[in-house]
Amino acid sequence: MSDFDAVVIGAGNAGLTAATSLQLAGLRTLLVERHNLPGGCATSYRRGRFEFEVALHQLSGVGAEGQPFTLRGLFDRLGVSDKLEFVEEHDLYRAVVPGRYDVTLPADWQGAADALAAAFPGNRDRIERFLQLVRDVTFWQIAAIRGMPPEQVDPVLFRYGLRPVKDVLDEFFDDPGPKSVLGTYWTYLGQPPSRLAFQDLALTLYAYLEYKPWHLVGGSQALSTAILDSFLGAGGQVRFNTAATALLTEHGRVTGVRLDDGEEVTARDVVSNASLPVTYAMLGEHAVPAAVREDLATRRTGVSGVVLHMGLAATPAELGFTTSTTFVHADEDEERTYAATRTLEPARGICVTSYDVAPIGFAPSGATHVSLMTLQYGDHWAKIPPADYARTKFAYAQTLLDRVEAVAPGIRDAIEEVDVATPLTMARYLGHPGGAIYGYDQDRTEGWLFRNSERRSHVPGLHLAGSWAGPGGFQPTLEAGARVARRLLRARDAA
Repeated sequence: MSDFDAVVIGAGNAGLTAATSLQLAGLRTLLVERHNLPGGCATSYRRGRFEFEVALHQLSGVGAEGQPFTLRGLFDRLGVSDKLEFVEEHDLYRAVVPGRYDVTLPADWQGAADALAAAFPGNRDRIERFLQLVRDVTFWQIAAIRGMPPEQVDPVLFRYGLRPVKDVLDEFFDDPGPKSVLGTYWTYLGQPPSRLAFQDLALTLYAYLEYKPWHLVGGSQALSTAILDSFLGAGGQVRFNTAATALLTEHGRVTGVRLDDGEEVTARDVVSNASLPVTYAMLGEHAVPAAVREDLATRRTGVSGVVLHMGLAATPAELGFTTSTTFVHADEDEERTYAATRTLEPARGICVTSYDVAPIGFAPSGATHVSLMTLQYGDHWAKIPPADYARTKFAYAQTLLDRVEAVAPGIRDAIEEVDVATPLTMARYLGHPGGAIYGYDQDRTEGWLFRNSERRSHVPGLHLAGSWAGPGGFQPTLEAGARVARRLLRARDAA
C-alpha cells in the first residue's frame, strides 16, 4: 500500500488548489513545500508598520456574486469563500505617457470606450469595434478550448486569434495613443505587442472588463492561508521546510518522491507545481522521455522582474494616486521598452500598485503601501559580481522612482520602509530558472494550440500544474491546479 494516494510538490497557487481538490475528493494527499509558509508568489511579509504584498496586482475572474464562470465557484468548491473578503477596483487602470496622454479606464465596457473616445477624439467607432472584437475572439476562443469542432467556430477566431497584437491594433487605429493605452496589459503577459497573440490580450482585457479587477483584504497571503486551512481541515498533511529532491519511478511510472532528508514517500500520483526543468531534473537525466527533452529544447525561459516595495507615510491622495493600478511608460515605443528588459538601462515602463486606494489592511491610517514593478530578464542579473549586486539593485530601483515621479512627484520624501526584489530574488525564493514569473516566454508558440504540458507529462503518474505547464498569473494557476486534480480523479475512476 502506498503512503499516500497523491503527493503535491509546491504550495503555490496551483499546488494549493490541486492538493485541496484531491483531499476533498477523498484522496490521502501530502503537500510538500520547501518554505515555511504557503503561497509561493501569493504571499506577503512585514516591514515595520507595513505588510508588503509580494505579487498580486489585480485578481481577475472573481466577478459578482451569481455571475457564472468565475473564481467564486472554485472558491466555493474549495470551501474558502466565507474566509475571503474581496475589494473591487472600479477602474481598470490609469495609463500615463508624460506629455502624451494620461487616461483612466473604468472597469466597464462602455465606460472604457467613453474614456478612450474623450482622450483620443475621432476614434469612437474604431474603439467600439475593437472592444467588440475583444469580446468575439474571447467567446470563440473559450468555445474552442472547451472542444467545439473547428467547423463550428466563427472564422473571426482564425482571422485574429494568433495575429500579433501589434498587427491588430495597427489595423484598427492610425493614432498611436489608443493603440498604446489598449495594449497596456502586454506587460501582464510578459511579451511585447509584436510577439503576443491577440487572443491572449483579448482574454486578459475581457477578464478584467467583464469580471472586474479585485484585491483581497489581507492580500494574497489570506487566500493561500484559507486554501491551506481547507486542505488541513479535510485531513490533508503538509510538510513545510521540506523539498522534494527526486521522483521515484518503477517500470517507467512515478511511484513517489524522495525528500531532502532522504525519506522516500510512495504515492500512486504526484502533482508537481515546480517548474518543468526542475520537475524533470528530479527524474534523472536518463529517465526523461525523448519527447520531453525535444519539447523543452524549443522553449525559452520567461521574463522576471524588479519590484520596489514601499511603505509611505502619506495617503494615496496626498501622493497623487487616483487608481489602484497605474502604468507609467517613457513613451509609446513598446518594442524599445521590451528590449530594455534585457539590459540595465533605466526602467522605461512600470506598473504601480497602490494597495490603499481601496484599502486591504496593509498600511496604518494615514499611510499607504505601494509597489513599483518593471519586467526584467534574469540572465544579465546573474552576471553581476556579488560584490556589486546591492549597489546595482538599489541604483536600478532609483530609476523606477524616477519614472513614478511623473504621477507622484513627492514620493521620495514619504518613504518610510523600502525593499527591492530582483530576478535573483525570484530565482532564490521561487526556485524558478531565471526567476521567471510566468514560466516560459508566453509568445504565440506557448498557447494552448501548440503546447500541452498540463495534459500530458509523458510519464505515467506524473501530473504538471502551474505557470510552467500553461498560462501564468493568479487566475490561470489557481484554476490549473483544480483542473489537473479533476483530470487525475477522472483517470483514477476510469482505471
